[in-house]
Amino acid sequence: MTNDIIVIGAGIIGISTALELQRRGHQVRVLDRSGIAAEASQGNAGAFAFTDIVPLATPGIMRKAPKWLLDPLGPLSIPPAYALKIAPWMLRFWRASWQDRYTASVEAQTQLMTHSRAALERQITATNGEDMMQREGQLQLYEGEKEFRASLSGWELRRANGIDFQMLESPEAIAEIQPGLDPRFTHAVFTPGWMNTVDPQTWTQHLAKAFIALGGRIDTANIHALKCHDSAAVVHTENGPITAPKVIVSAGAWSHHLALTIGDKIPLETERGYNTTLPAGAFPLRTHLTFGGHGFVVTKINGGVRVGGAVELGGLTLKPNYKRADTLLHKAAKFMPRLNTSGGKQWMGFRPSLPDSLPVIGPSPRSGNILYAFGHGHLGLTQSAGTAELIAALVDNATPTIPLTAYAATRF
Repeated sequence: MTNDIIVIGAGIIGISTALELQRRGHQVRVLDRSGIAAEASQGNAGAFAFTDIVPLATPGIMRKAPKWLLDPLGPLSIPPAYALKIAPWMLRFWRASWQDRYTASVEAQTQLMTHSRAALERQITATNGEDMMQREGQLQLYEGEKEFRASLSGWELRRANGIDFQMLESPEAIAEIQPGLDPRFTHAVFTPGWMNTVDPQTWTQHLAKAFIALGGRIDTANIHALKCHDSAAVVHTENGPITAPKVIVSAGAWSHHLALTIGDKIPLETERGYNTTLPAGAFPLRTHLTFGGHGFVVTKINGGVRVGGAVELGGLTLKPNYKRADTLLHKAAKFMPRLNTSGGKQWMGFRPSLPDSLPVIGPSPRSGNILYAFGHGHLGLTQSAGTAELIAALVDNATPTIPLTAYAATRF
């Protein structure tokens, strides 16, 4: 079999990219060590968070850094055993929080979100996927007027970038959209255009089926290294080398290890996200709930409820700390008194995160035959269709819909 393109990674980014390329007439083979949606694409919140244009590295955030080490169960933490290893990444994160970099990141994130929203609609139409979508909006909840007022600059930034929302300033107004919340949440903002999938793993599998139906191929393989030649790239697997004119690296939190094998040093770290999925009937959820002050969300998954989020910058090898999932579930039970917390299933996944909250999309500096599509943090599902179209444009030597300088691997 002749491979025009090898895509490394069968998560939502890799599968979306493979599908778009196959749809454009290329012969594509996907390689993954574990299978379709076996990692972060399996257990995420299922949200297409197009309103999340504000990066994690905001001006002044480093003043909060000492608290991260002191609260191992807080919404953003660094395990003490990992603090020294992550120090170089944190220096880049600090630089990304300066006003000039922050402003540039917001602009780039907004462009990618706008493109990705349109690309997702094209993807849904092309794969007959509307029945897998939940267009029910999102409530961002605040405890008291002080917390609400502190968020207003971010909402004005969203307004300036064309994001539609409605401000709610009483528990009664909130209850009209989502009953059953604790009255401590006195203010909220409702974003009606927000959407979720019924299940991120099932959605990725749906796209994979569409890819295979067009003649694509998905194989399981452990990949050790990459090599580049003048007219092709080589993927070294446990079963021997595979050569293709183009190789797309979209292996999530493991991508930078492959990039390093050809000499590209990309400062990718791992956001370890935790959640608990409760069975159907756990709570009559009408919309996606975001408890921003506590760093977690509550979403509807297959008729059940998924409680998850927070950010733990802890790499790939430390043992999971499922007390974090317990803490989130305990908070959710206080905030949603009718929530039935029995029968839940816990999960931890790795989100590939870069210091400026922007992904790497574009060619390797070492070789135009190797393209990168990774580092989306907690926005992989959101930006998957958009990233796929951008990569496909590069493969076809076409002009991408948006400029890609902000997402280049060379920016570091």
